[in-house]
Formats: sequence, C-alpha cells, structure tokens
Amino acid sequence: MTRKTRSTAEDLRGASRLVVAATKGVTAVVQKMHRTIGGGPAILGRPLDGPMRLVTGIVYGSIRGVTTLVGVGIDVALEQLSPLLGVSQPGPERDALVAVVNGVSGDYLEETSNPLAIEMRLRQGGHALELNEEALEETLGETQGGTVSRASRTLLVMVHGSCMSDRQWGRSGHDHGAALARDLGYETVYLNYNSGRHVSTNGSDFAALLDRLVLAWPNPLDEIVIVAHSMGGLIARSACRAAELAPFGWREKLRAIVFLGTPHHGAPLERGGNWLDVLLGISRYSVPLAQLGKIRSAGVTDLRFGNVLDEHWRGRDRFELGVDTRSPLPLPDGIACYAIAGTTDGESAEKLAGDGLVPVDSALGLHDKPELTLALPEAHKWTAIGVGHLDLLDRAEVYERVRSWLSPD
Repeated sequence: MTRKTRSTAEDLRGASRLVVAATKGVTAVVQKMHRTIGGGPAILGRPLDGPMRLVTGIVYGSIRGVTTLVGVGIDVALEQLSPLLGVSQPGPERDALVAVVNGVSGDYLEETSNPLAIEMRLRQGGHALELNEEALEETLGETQGGTVSRASRTLLVMVHGSCMSDRQWGRSGHDHGAALARDLGYETVYLNYNSGRHVSTNGSDFAALLDRLVLAWPNPLDEIVIVAHSMGGLIARSACRAAELAPFGWREKLRAIVFLGTPHHGAPLERGGNWLDVLLGISRYSVPLAQLGKIRSAGVTDLRFGNVLDEHWRGRDRFELGVDTRSPLPLPDGIACYAIAGTTDGESAEKLAGDGLVPVDSALGLHDKPELTLALPEAHKWTAIGVGHLDLLDRAEVYERVRSWLSPD
C-alpha cells in the first residue's frame, strides 16, 4: 500500500493557481457589466460605448496583467520554499476539501494540470493500493482490523458520490464497506476519483483500473460486488458498459450492484442551475452574471439528466437548456441490481419528492419514457423514509437492507 506523502508547496501552488484563475474570471464579468451599464442606452442594438470600452479595456487589462504576475511570482516563490515547507500525510479534512473543489471544477483542474486535481485511485484506509500481486498480498486486509482473510476471493468496491472522497464512506462511526467486510467476509476497496470530470470518462477509467486490480489479485476471484452512492452509481453503470466493449474479464465476475440515491434520471438542483443561466440572460445587464453559472463542472452538468455515455454529452453545449435526449442504457445483463431511494418527507413512499437532492423516481430508475426506465424488479427497490441523501451512508436500516440483499442466504 502506498502511503504517499503530499508536498505542502504543491497544495499551495494548486490553490494559488485556482485563485488567480478565479480572479481573472471575476474581473472579466465585472468588466463586461461595467461596459454594459456605463455604455448608456442601445441604439439599433449597439450601445454607445466607444470611450467606455477603451477605458475599461485599459483598467481591467491591467488588473489581469497584475494578477498573472502575482500568480507567476507565487509559483516561483513556492518552488524556492518547497524544501522548507516539507511534506505532510494527507488527512480526512484535506481529502474532503479537495474532493469538493474537484467536484465543482475538477475538469478545469485536470485541463490546467493543477496539482489539486485528483488522480483516480483504488484505496484502503485513505491510502492508494499498489496494483501488483506482491504488494496486494502484503497489504490487503491490514486496514480492516484483521476481520477478513487477506486477499479474499470476494471483492467489494465502494464508489463515492459527487464532491466526496472515499474517506467519507465513514460517517457517524459507520462505514457500509467495513461492515460488509465484517459480516459477509468481503475484501473492501474504495474508489477515489475526480467527480468534476464527465461520468463516462470516469467510467472508462474505472473499468480499466478495476481490470488492473483483478489481474493483480493474489487469489483467483470468485465474484465482485459494487456499492455506489449518488454519482458513483452512474459511474458504475458506465464502467460496466466500457468493460463490455473492451472487453475486460472482471465484467464476468460482477455479481451485484447496489445503488444508493443514484440520480439515474437526473437531479433537479442541476436543472435549477441551468434555468439560472437562462433567467440571467433575459436582460443585457444581467448577462455577464450568467457566466458565473458556467463554473459548474462537466460532472455536475452530467447530473442534469443522468448522462452515462459519451454520446449523451459529446458535441453538445452542456449549458444549453434542452430536453432529455439520452439514448437508453439498460442495466447490465446477468447482474443483480438493487436501488435504494431516500425521502425526507412523509411516512409512506407514495408521491415523495426525494432525499433533498435526488427524486425517488430517479433513484429507483423510473422514467416517463418506458425505454429509459431501468428494469429493476420490485423486490430490488426500496425507499428509506425520513432519510436524506447523505443519511444513506450511515442509517442502520439502509445497511440492513443492503446486507440482506447481498447475503448468500
């Protein structure tokens, strides 16, 4: 297991680059508003902004130039200070903060090679696994208190949701993955990934990474189980499709997937952000502010309708208001799939809105279009009453339902 330390200077460098980029972006928004408001009324659709354009161009150009110089200066200073700042062992607090930053702007972090961009890893105890047989045989089971045999023949993979990290499966003293290892003898590993990337991109990488793990597994694996929360369920479905196309051998060993609050057909909050773009664009004075709505990452905009394939987003403006035009992706054949929805209101599962983020129908794979509805048997669907989106991670009744579904009995 790689207990990788993290350069303090690299963290600071990544944060400074993000701040510099944000400053430039806000400067551009303010400049555009200044021109629009100061340019006076429009005549034939063209505002009288000749002098104003010249003045604002000089002023705001200077701000951007100074910001760039400051950013370069910080990079140089941190490079010099790096030996003095030393290294540190990343902890839960840092992981949680970086996970949120990646969820909001992870695609941008990756495109700009920002040190804060999360590289996809399979982990245990917050540490990345080395994917070779010798290292796996030595380390598997160490972080689970000796409750399972090393290199168990049943693999459980936990896939977290948007803006989260693998460490956040541990909530209120409970971790579904550790509990299933204890009760059912699984060897549990956790996927950690940049949730700001497109779901299908993460799905393809997850499929390849899981193939590497299975090929390096010390003992022949009998079966694989995936438990996924929120966006993680979309990534699991996308990974299954990628594994079928590759093809990867682990796909034949996959026995079950449990979806916890997965927005199979989207989440209203992302659609709300999309409507905000449209409403701000009604007036020419508020148009510059609409740019702020476009800081949402590719991963977040994939949650509008539940995109899981490249063709669901490729060649389209992801901020354009439109209808759901996804091509269907059925549940993978030959796998027992289960779905749990949460709801924060009511005492029954009838006509409930959802868990605060994901509607019940979306979490259970139901859709007005029959071709998009996921074919989950009734016995494989369950709604947890009085349970919010994050509560799905630690509520006892949720765990008991998952355990009963996965139990060989």
